[in-house]
Amino acid sequence: MNAPTALNPDAGADPRSDPRSDFPGLTTADGAPWHYLDTAATAQKPRAVIDAMARAMGEDYATVHRGVYSRSADMTLAFEAARRRIAALVNGHESEIVFTRGATEAINLVAQAWGGANLQAGDRILLSQLEHHSNIVPWQMIAAQTGAVIDVCPLTQDHQIDLDAAQQMLTGAHKLVAFGHVSNVLGGVLDAKRAADLAHNVGAKLLLDGCQAVPHMPVDVAALDCDFYVFSAHKLYGPTGIGALWARADILDAMPPWEGGGAMIDRVSFAGTTYNSAPQRFEAGTPAIIEAIAFAAAADYVTDFGLERMHQHEAQLVAHLRRELQAMNDVRVFGPDDSAGIVSFMIDDIHPHDLGTILDEANVAIRAGHHCAQPLMDYLGVPATARASFGLYSTMDDIDALLEGIARTRRIFGKV
Repeated sequence: MNAPTALNPDAGADPRSDPRSDFPGLTTADGAPWHYLDTAATAQKPRAVIDAMARAMGEDYATVHRGVYSRSADMTLAFEAARRRIAALVNGHESEIVFTRGATEAINLVAQAWGGANLQAGDRILLSQLEHHSNIVPWQMIAAQTGAVIDVCPLTQDHQIDLDAAQQMLTGAHKLVAFGHVSNVLGGVLDAKRAADLAHNVGAKLLLDGCQAVPHMPVDVAALDCDFYVFSAHKLYGPTGIGALWARADILDAMPPWEGGGAMIDRVSFAGTTYNSAPQRFEAGTPAIIEAIAFAAAADYVTDFGLERMHQHEAQLVAHLRRELQAMNDVRVFGPDDSAGIVSFMIDDIHPHDLGTILDEANVAIRAGHHCAQPLMDYLGVPATARASFGLYSTMDDIDALLEGIARTRRIFGKV
């Protein structure tokens, strides 16, 4: 029987003992290991996703929803099956999944279609201090168009969204709450069910940005009781250029279309146009057929691997790295101890960009910068942070390489 490991906490129960072998991107051109610690930005792709995309682009390729020939019919079935598999990943129904170009477009869609129809002057939107720019700017744009007002919820001492403060801030004027389910900088996990209860208590809707949650843990939109949930494929080991909006069926059915074109229509004439039902009403033009099929392959991959197992594995890595960094007197570690797959930190007097450049020389890849969260950087009082983020393929060897690189960087800067 196999001994327990970080990837195999239940000895003997693991069908995948070496997931890194599934990911061709985790080696350098000369065959050396590449210590990829930037999964929060975009995940590496397993062979199963690459192969699914190649088949869809090659021998299986045809358009969808239009052709009467057999391959088009087969591709249409595969495309809609992909929608069902993405819906199942978050415990939704296929009629509630809209394919978008990514989570950013999904939030813009909600802001323009739902917000444009439901927000007016004096209405309020509640965001938080830690939101990604994609969950700030679209709301600023629709607020400018409608006269709505944006409020910003502060953070707790351990840098999580302060739901006690949110409860005090929310009023009947609030029509929408938009929070990150997991922070892309700090890794803190929102108590989403409580956030939903707080929003619904004042008659507001709740949108959750699930980009950093779906790749790291099981997500059940029914249990969370949210109204909108957005996520992207490329952070879920899938392709770029596609994401999904899940929304409650009644809300989706009542939303007007955002973009016009083919596929989203029922009938077009110069006298007027009638629109398709949801979700197709929101998918104008030829869809991302190949990407949707690969998106579903990624969902299958993480489901087969085990989302809870992934979460436990990444939690062990996070805990180990945080302990090592917190033992260094000149390192400031941000966020809660139980962050999901993400550790942000800063070394005194060493800019994260300098650290990232030196680490790259040792085949260690981290993210350095503001992580599309400039308001959060202002709140923390730093120009940028270094961020190490994990995936199902990450190992203790990656952390060892990072720590060795940090030690080398400190020597270069004369800190030891």
